Amino acid sequence: MAVRSRFTRIPKIHDLIQAGVPTEVIPTYCALTDHANNRTGLCWPRMETLARRLSRSPRTIQRHLHLLKEKGLIEFVERKRDARGRFGAYLYKVVHIVAATTRGESKKTRATGHGSPTASNKRQTKRQEVPPNPPKKDLKSGYWWLFGEEPPPGAEEEHQQEAKKRREEQARRRRENHERLFE
Repeated sequence: MAVRSRFTRIPKIHDLIQAGVPTEVIPTYCALTDHANNRTGLCWPRMETLARRLSRSPRTIQRHLHLLKEKGLIEFVERKRDARGRFGAYLYKVVHIVAATTRGESKKTRATGHGSPTASNKRQTKRQEVPPNPPKKDLKSGYWWLFGEEPPPGAEEEHQQEAKKRREEQARRRRENHERLFE
């Protein structure tokens, strides 16, 4: 199969639309760049292949390719012949890829589109767990029954007061929400 799993840098969709490329033609351009060589920009997919991949008719793909040629995004280099001498696929050149490689961009910036080199991801592949911080208060606090100990004096009353405050706050919120219904 002609499609590789490498990245191909193409113009942003916004830039293509501003250049006058209709939105229905952009998938054809993207499919063509999928077949293109990342250094030379050359590719030779058949119109039937592109049409099948994009669920379009070959005639629609032909119109799209000619429109891309008019906009200066691709060039028709030559028409290939098959073994019997009949015309087959065209040889296309994606102009943007050729321009990007002639500018002397490094391999690190070619796929990302950024001007600065990308950071290495060697140390990010194995994530190291950070040890948890030690607890700031006594571990047995609130769990005396679990350790078979008696709670300190006043702990039960403190718990009851906190629970009462939580219940009152929840009741106040419910009343406020219900008052809006009856306004």
